[in-house]
Amino acid sequence: MKKIVIHPITRIEGHLRAEAIVDNGEVKDASISGTMFRGIEIMLKGRDPRDAVMITQRICGVCPEPHATASVTAVEDYAGLTDKIPENGILMRNLILGTRSVSDHILHFYILSGLDYIDPARVLEYNGSDRDLNTLKQFLQQGYSTPFLPRDDIDYKFDAKTTNMVVSHYIKALDIYRKAQQAATIFGGKWPHDAAIVSGGVSEKLTADKITGFMWRLEEIIDFVKNYYLPDVIAVAKTYSEYLEIGKGCQNLLAYDSYRTKSNGSYNDTLFKGGLVNNIDKYSEIDISNITEDVTYGWYKDSEPLHPASGKTEPMADKEKGYSWLKSPRYNGEVYEVGPVANVLSTYLGKKDPHIKNMVDSALSEIGGNISNMYSAAGRHLGRVLSANIIADQLLDWVRQLKAGEPTTVEYDPPADGKGVGLCAAPRGALGHWLSVKDGRISNYQVITPTAWNASPKDKEGQPGPYEQALIGLKIKESDSPIEILRVIRSFDPCTACAVHLVTP
Repeated sequence: MKKIVIHPITRIEGHLRAEAIVDNGEVKDASISGTMFRGIEIMLKGRDPRDAVMITQRICGVCPEPHATASVTAVEDYAGLTDKIPENGILMRNLILGTRSVSDHILHFYILSGLDYIDPARVLEYNGSDRDLNTLKQFLQQGYSTPFLPRDDIDYKFDAKTTNMVVSHYIKALDIYRKAQQAATIFGGKWPHDAAIVSGGVSEKLTADKITGFMWRLEEIIDFVKNYYLPDVIAVAKTYSEYLEIGKGCQNLLAYDSYRTKSNGSYNDTLFKGGLVNNIDKYSEIDISNITEDVTYGWYKDSEPLHPASGKTEPMADKEKGYSWLKSPRYNGEVYEVGPVANVLSTYLGKKDPHIKNMVDSALSEIGGNISNMYSAAGRHLGRVLSANIIADQLLDWVRQLKAGEPTTVEYDPPADGKGVGLCAAPRGALGHWLSVKDGRISNYQVITPTAWNASPKDKEGQPGPYEQALIGLKIKESDSPIEILRVIRSFDPCTACAVHLVTP
């Protein structure tokens, strides 16, 4: 038996520690620890509920828009505003969240996980005329190697030509990511941490110039998704085809409705259909009253699993059996994975939209796979690029529906007491905010993020979380350089900054 500890797995979005027990080259047990903690939920108590949108965005600087969306949706639910938001306000929110989600998927593949499959050191062998590749080559030759070098001697499979092509796309992705932030900021007011998303709509005045500025950037983003991002993910899935069977995890999926869309004259439909997917392709409706949080192995005071509407955040850093600052969300006591695969398959199976069905079927056919292969490390990358494609196609339709000069917000007086829930699809999956208000002030606020679901520790029944299950049974070729563990965990796009947010009292 050998213990492998990787800490941190990623530095960009919170610290995550993975511990694996390996015997004869196979992971026999695994534990995932969220090692960072803050204090957002506790900070919100006693504040005006309308302030929550600005505070909860500070949970994460990489993807604050989902928290803004979930927060204002929770406030509007408690205030009875859901059906009163102006059409422009709904569309602008969709455009902000959608643009940020697409760019986040691009960021994840090229910047956060792509180097697990691509060896950028091959650029040092490049003798062509591509300006970007030559600039990168000079950069590396001068000793400015981070984050590209050094590289471990692992199973990189792409030849030099393909490697240099994808590395050039890496460089282009940086420019596309920048333009996506610019596009979202046109309606969001600033980035990070949007100023214009408010309960009641979007406060940014809508003009024809802003619509035009958004559209030309969007066209470049869509072109990149379809002609660079999708082919690159397909190439990784085909070249590293063993990863279509590796890292399957719990194989239960959970998703929330997200992105309000018009049906029969009113916004009572959604682009992504929420639901549960079990046994590979069996869809069923979701009932959020069945969601609980278990703290058996979290650094919190012990309690029975609680629904987030009545959840508690009571830290206990010296808890003997605790090993993570993450709680353990469960649905009917069972372990569920959330993320783009869940969003795509829940919609594919539950909504039966022909456009989405054709898109998914075409991608699976191209890699020579089927739905079962979506439950894997490579499948999560495929689910992410399919999600980006689905959203990108809809962004064009939404921006064309905007009406310059018409209202974007509605005024309201918040009730003194009430409860609300805000749900949406963040880039990493199902995000929920639960709000309670008493005497005009927040009395309780609970957030369950996608990474809280996926990186959760064991629960009172001893069930490992999705990351942990995805690692158990994994074959490790070289224990001193366990790239397999990194590829599996990073396929989920971990964000522990979002998953943990408390302080000691």
